[in-house]
Amino acid sequence: MLTYEGVDTVVVAGATTSGCVRATVVDACSHGYRPIVPIQCVGDRAEDPHEANLFDMGSKYADLLDREEVERHLRAAAAG
Repeated sequence: MLTYEGVDTVVVAGATTSGCVRATVVDACSHGYRPIVPIQCVGDRAEDPHEANLFDMGSKYADLLDREEVERHLRAAAAG
């Protein structure tokens, strides 16, 4: 459905950076999408796994951006 609609980028937010967020990012990347993770919009039960997975995702799979930067981009895209 996303490919049919011409989507090339996904913004991933949620809980458990080391689990669901990471899995979604890896799957998105594997399917040819550009994953973006707004760093203030993800979290984990402990800081160490959260930081380690952010580092790894940013190194291999996703662009890690500030939430405000993502919001600005989404507003500009919606405005046309």
